Order: sequence, then C-alpha cells, then structure tokens
Amino acid sequence: MINDRFRFILKPLHRRSLIDRFAGAVIMVGGLATIVSILGIFFFLFREVTPLFTAPSVKLTQRLSVPASLTDDGPAQVAVDEHREIAQVFSSGAVQFFDLASGRLIPVETPPQLNGHLITAMASGGGNVPRFAVGTADGEVLLVKVGTTTEFSEQGERIKRPHIKAGQPIPLTKSPIVRLAYRSSDHGSLLALVSKGGRLLVARLATDDPTGNSPTIVDLPQPAGVVTALALDAGLENLYVGTSDGQVVHIGLSDTASPEVRATYVVAAPSVAVASLGFLSGDRSLVIMAADGAVSTWGLVRRADAPSGWKLTQMHTLRSHTASVTAFAPSQRVKSFVTGDAKGNLFLHHATSSQTFLRVSNGEFPIRAVAFAPKGDGLIALDSAGQLFLYQVQNPYPEVTFDTLFGKVWYEGYDQPAYVWQSSSGSDDVEPKLGLLPLAFGTLKGTMYALFLAVPIAILAAMCTSQFMHQDLRAKIKPIIEVMAALPTVVLGFLAGLWLAPLLERMLPAIAGMALVLPLLVVIASLGWYLCPLAFKRHVAHGNEALMLMPILAIGIGGCLWANSSLEQWWFDGNVKAWLSSHLGIQYDQRNALVVGIVMGFAIVPVIYSIAEEALSNVPKTQIAGSLALGATRWQTVWHLVLLSASPGIFSAVMIGFGRAIGETMIVLMATGNTPILDWNWANGFRTLSANIAVEIPEAPHGGSLYRVLFLAALLLFIVTFVINSLAELVRQRLRDKYSHG
Repeated sequence: MINDRFRFILKPLHRRSLIDRFAGAVIMVGGLATIVSILGIFFFLFREVTPLFTAPSVKLTQRLSVPASLTDDGPAQVAVDEHREIAQVFSSGAVQFFDLASGRLIPVETPPQLNGHLITAMASGGGNVPRFAVGTADGEVLLVKVGTTTEFSEQGERIKRPHIKAGQPIPLTKSPIVRLAYRSSDHGSLLALVSKGGRLLVARLATDDPTGNSPTIVDLPQPAGVVTALALDAGLENLYVGTSDGQVVHIGLSDTASPEVRATYVVAAPSVAVASLGFLSGDRSLVIMAADGAVSTWGLVRRADAPSGWKLTQMHTLRSHTASVTAFAPSQRVKSFVTGDAKGNLFLHHATSSQTFLRVSNGEFPIRAVAFAPKGDGLIALDSAGQLFLYQVQNPYPEVTFDTLFGKVWYEGYDQPAYVWQSSSGSDDVEPKLGLLPLAFGTLKGTMYALFLAVPIAILAAMCTSQFMHQDLRAKIKPIIEVMAALPTVVLGFLAGLWLAPLLERMLPAIAGMALVLPLLVVIASLGWYLCPLAFKRHVAHGNEALMLMPILAIGIGGCLWANSSLEQWWFDGNVKAWLSSHLGIQYDQRNALVVGIVMGFAIVPVIYSIAEEALSNVPKTQIAGSLALGATRWQTVWHLVLLSASPGIFSAVMIGFGRAIGETMIVLMATGNTPILDWNWANGFRTLSANIAVEIPEAPHGGSLYRVLFLAALLLFIVTFVINSLAELVRQRLRDKYSHG
C-alpha cells in the first residue's frame, strides 16, 4: 500500500517534469529561431548592400591591329555595338567595321560622297543615333550616319549588318576646316567650325539632309587666342570655344537673333591650352580638359552678379593626367566619361561623385579616339600605332559612394552643393540624387517631435497612476491606455492625413491658445485645490483628485475652440498662414511635423507608459514608506526617491519608444508631405527612411543603384533599432533583477 501511495504521488511529478522539459525545449527553440531570423534578416540586407561598395574593374577582352589606311594622324571616331560584337573605326582615311569575335574586317560599301575628300576634322552629333559631321580640306562638311542594324533569321539567329550613309557636301568656307562641332535635334542641325585661317562660324541647317536647303552661315567674333576646342549643347543654344591661352568663351546662339559673346572664363593655368571640350549625358555639364592633363566639369549656375544671370562655374575636379588629354567620350547612360592622354592612359571618371575609378595603360602611344559601349559595360579605344583595344568594364554603381550618400554633392542645375534625395525625374539624363542624410534627418525629426509629445505625457501619466491614483481608478485607466497600442498605425495615419491635418490647419489659433491656457488652468486648479477647506477635501476619495481637473481642462479646450476665429483675428491679423510667413518666415504645409508629432506621439504613448509605470510600481514599498515616515511629502518622495530608483526602467521605456518611433512607416507616409528636406521647422513636412522605402521600392529596378540604396537604408534602420531595443531591454532586465524581491 505504501508503494502504491508513492507511485500515486510520483506519477504526477513525473508528468509535470516531462511537461516542464517540453515547455523549456519549445521556449529554447523559439528563442533560437528568433535569433536565427534576426541574423538572417541582417545577412540578407548585408548581401544586397555589399555590391554597392565593390571595387570597379576593367578587363582587356580584345586587341586588334587596324589597316594602315586608318593609322594616319588625322581625326578619328570609334564605336562598338551594344553586344560588343562589331567595332567601327572612322578616320580620315576610311570607315571600317571589325568582327570582334574573329578580328576580321567586315566588307561595307563606302558611299561615293566620301571618296576623293581629305577629312581634316570630325565631330559626333550626340544622341543615340550615330551621326557624324566631317570637315574636309576643301572647306566642305558632310553629314554621315554610321552604325549597325540588327535582324533575326528564321532560326532566331541574330544578324548584324553595318551600314554607312552620307549626305551631299555642304560648302561652308574656302579653306580647310581644322575644328568642328556638330549637333542634331528635332529642330534641325547646327555646325560650328574653325577654318585654317582662323575664321570662326556657325551654320544652321533645317534638316540633316541639305538637299534643297542652303545653310544659314553666321561669322562669330574671333577669340583672343587660337581656337583649340569647340562644344555645342543639344539645345543648340550655347557654343563653348576653348583657346590656347586657357580660356573658354561662352557664345549664346539663337535662331531669331545674332549670336552674342556672353562671357569669357579662365579655366586653366596661364599659357596652358584647352585641349578638348565635351558634354556629359544630358548636355548640362561641360567637361574641360587642358593640355597639362587637368580634367574638370563645369555648369551654368545662377549668379546675380553675372550680366546674363548665369555663370559657368567649376563643379567637380577629377584626377589629372600626366600628359595632354587627347580623347574624350561620355557614357550614354550615366554621368561617367572616359579620357585618354598622349601617353596611352585611359581614365574612367564619374562626375557626380567626383571620382576617378579606373586607370588603364595601353603603352606609350597617344590615344586617338575612345568610346563607351551603349550599355556602359565596355570601352573601345584606338591609339596612334593602329591598335584597337576593347575592354569589359564592371562598374554598375558609379554614383554611389560614401560622399554621395552622406555628404554634400554639387548636382547639375544646383547653385551650390547640397544634401538631396531625388531618385527619379522626368528625364533619364538627370543624375540620380541618392543622399541619405535628408532621410536620416527626417527620421530623427519625426522621432523627436513624437517623443517631445509622448515622453512627458507617458511618464507623468505613469507617475500619476502608480503613485497618486486610487487603486480602483488605476485598475481601470491603465488597461485603457495600454489597449491604445493595439490601434493599427495605418488607421492612425489615415486619420492624421485626412482628418487631423485639415482640422489643425483650421484650428491653429486655438491650438496656440491651448498651449498657453491649459497649463495656466492646471496651475490655477492646483492652487485652488490647495486652498480648499479641509472639510471639502474629505468628500473626495484620496487618489481621485485628478477627476476634478478633467472638467476644467474640457472647459479650457472648448473655450479655445470657440474663440478660434477671435484668436486668429487678435493674434494673427486675421490670417495665421500669412502672419507666419511675414513675421517668422514659416511656410505652413497642411501635412507637417506637428501633425506627425501628435499622431505618432499618441501611438507610442502606450509603449512608454506601460514600461515606465511598471518601473515606478516596482520601487520597493518599504523605501516609499520609510521616506513618508521620515516626514517627506508624497511629491518629495516621488521626485527624490521613486524617480531615481525607477530611472533605469524609465530610460528603457524612452529607448523602446524611440525605437518604435524611428521605424514607424504608415503614419509618416500618410501624414507628411514626404519632402526630403533638412529643416527642423514644425510647419513643413519631411521624409523618413522607412516611408521612403515604402514609396520607392515598388518602382526600383531590381539590382539597380536605387534598389540597393533602399536596402542600405533598411540596413541602417535595422542596426539602429536593434541597438536601441537591445540596450533598452538590457536596462529593463537589470531593473527587474534589482527590484524583483523588493
């Protein structure tokens, strides 16, 4: 019987032991799964971000010797198709195409217009269509189209056929053409040239085909030095003339008025000639290359002291060559360009980041011509020894560097360097602006405004409920505040954007009045309660005094709302927006930081309140009783004892609220104007990292710069929130360990 009794007792104990072990295993597996999930998220984000900072590379994939007819010292142009299968060399001797896989020449019939002419100058027309203008020793210009067409056979095989088309010669001057610039657009074509005698002129054509159209020729003023370089923009409105004395002359062009010299700029050291001029993609940045190897980009910037209101200003300085620059080619996709020098070196630059990424040496022979592949993944170069080089380039994210992400950058069209986020625009030629600092600032701004509202309210409410409020009332109020955390943030954002923002705009004078009236009413009510007779106070249960304040505050709020129009007329001259603009220089936006601060503060109040209230309630009652027994008042005990003892927990609450606010997405997405600006002004909007990810990621091309920068923003948010929440949890655990037996 005794054994049966022990067996009856041990059997439940064994069952409970198994259940405890099983529960412990489940908890351990869940904890490990959480840790593994967090690490998995981190490594996934890290993997997506890492390619942004991979060093660029260049690899020589083909080297050919061109025929002797292409190796003279005259001008030359090279190009390669988008698949890097066919290369073309256009020199003063001939036009030839090469099959890069086999290195063999591809026979192409040369137009008869090109036969019998000595080519002395050559220029590209820009754009995606390969158009060229060639100047001859007879003072004539021929417009030529050189390229390849792609066809597909019945078996689906890709077939590429080179072609050359040339127009009739256009007589422009009687002496050889030594410098030439050419641009073609929907409005016609424009030629700028310098003859051997030093004559500088422009010729405007209605179309690329001059048949039946006589060009309009206008002579231009002769610069002080010898003309060494010419550049025309795509708008056919600006001509830049480089001279032998290191100057660039800006000439304004118009089809209705005579050309005018707008300004002359010193762009190089004294007695150093301008070797070459060229535009980057989009034709807003002018690249100036000097005979001493200096390379820089310039742009027209608004300046009040300039006669025309615009001034050519140096924006970026790139790495200099050790010899004169002899070749230049811009990328068709990004703000990259390549330069070649007289010592056979090729430099790959990027204007936005002011970086020179790659340097390639081809020997000692000068580079005659260079070009990007249409996709930007290759380079082709021709030197004076007749060697044709084809390179494979790996540099998919040239616009992303630490400086462009977190520093000031001088973008095209801006008057000065700035912190800017603008990932897209109406034109593909506009450089992407991927500065994360405005987004990080907006994240901090929204968080600070939310904490300014939430921290005082939450901590004071926690002090009131834990130390001053009656237990019955506390048992009702605490769950109500904590259940506020269950409200979906998308609902709060919807209410903030569509209801609260217009309401605040209408009631802004009343809000300003509340900021003054409500604190004053609290002080008056507290003083009145202090002066009340003791007989009256006995009728109010201890801990319920706060209920007496609610109708007073309701009357104050109602009075301010009722007097909204009167307050606006009295304080703000009848128009609060105009008053803010004229007196404080503040432009009020309907969706602003104040709206976000109120709504996001409302969202994080329950988080801060719950943890702070728990920390305050866990202060040992014996310490509080001892303080009161020694003669301290309730408030003195709370201020000098309870707050100090609970300060680690309160810090933990604030940090968790900070982490909650810094990662908020829907409220800031729906309640702000999503304007990425650096401004603490409460009356305008901002854009946060989290909201920016939500807005941009659906349209970001997979694997592109924007796509990976958005993952970088997510990684930054992950690291910041992880560190903050971990620190807050450590402090909270220490608090629990310290007071768990109090």
